[in-house]
Amino acid sequence: MKPTRAWQRMLSGRRLDLLDPSPLDIEVGDIAHGLAFVARWNGQTKGDYPYSVAEHSLLVEAIYSRKFTRPEPRWQLAALLHDAPEYVIGDMISPVKAAVGPDYGALDARLAGAIHIRFSLPATIPPGVKRQIKAADRISAWLEAVQIAGFSEAEANRFFGRPNRELTDGLDIVLRPPRDVRAAFAGRHAELMAQL
Repeated sequence: MKPTRAWQRMLSGRRLDLLDPSPLDIEVGDIAHGLAFVARWNGQTKGDYPYSVAEHSLLVEAIYSRKFTRPEPRWQLAALLHDAPEYVIGDMISPVKAAVGPDYGALDARLAGAIHIRFSLPATIPPGVKRQIKAADRISAWLEAVQIAGFSEAEANRFFGRPNRELTDGLDIVLRPPRDVRAAFAGRHAELMAQL
């Protein structure tokens, strides 16, 4: 019987083993490209371009960075990379993740660990930082829901919680072509790496 292929060929030429990912096979260009072409909300958003995971990641990092007077660059980078595994496994809405079960979480954790090590972060982000990033992620989800996914504010409040206006003022979602989002993600990654 022919063995099942568990690796993905990246545009950089790297071959990423999804079951045993190596940090050496991870390139920011592959992440930026992949995330710029993965649509959030299963593509059910307003506008002429899909709202990508790369754009979402930039928004989460911006919200996370607003929460602190002097945020640590390594945790800003962790916020930017919080959904990075989706560059190879795609973005699944929460109900689908629940239906897939614990195997999805294990795959995501393996990939996240390799990505973190590749970019000088601990394989496992400290629980307190992870909670702070998740809080920024929920604020991002609220903004996305109200601005581009067709939710009313009351509905978004019920699902995601009402965010502090100081964290959301001036954060307007503007959909951009994938090439622009890819460049913005790679550029922000480079800025943060230079501060480590």
